[in-house]
Amino acid sequence: MNIVLVEPEIPANTGNIARTCAVTGSSLHLVRPLGFSTADKYLKRAGLDYWHLVEVLYYDSFQEVVENHQGSCFYLVTTKAPRSYCEVRYQPDSFLVFGKETRGLSPEILNSAPENQIRIPMVEEARSLNLANSVAVVLYEALRQQGFRGMI
Repeated sequence: MNIVLVEPEIPANTGNIARTCAVTGSSLHLVRPLGFSTADKYLKRAGLDYWHLVEVLYYDSFQEVVENHQGSCFYLVTTKAPRSYCEVRYQPDSFLVFGKETRGLSPEILNSAPENQIRIPMVEEARSLNLANSVAVVLYEALRQQGFRGMI
């Protein structure tokens, strides 16, 4: 599986997501600008000693991610999507795309694939779930559908 973070802002979230990617064998794709330095101590601390287990790729735009992975399926995670993340059939090489903590994905990205927008259900009064938690929830559903291949 592939996790894409578009312009993440909080180093601890990205570090936690990197650790989740490491323990699941997923690749982490980071789209600049990042709201922190990749040398940030909070980023490193959150990932603990798992950094050597995760493939991290960097891009200058979301369009660059799409161009480098033509033919792949991209699922855009947003609180505005009409369907739940559980209503999707994920493929082993799917890309799960998450936006920045303060604003989510841009309208341009969301408009690029309206049929592939998904959401995590939550009570109406809640704005959103923490980014690292959101990644874990959706990623583990996708991995469950794949039978947790390669995991013990």
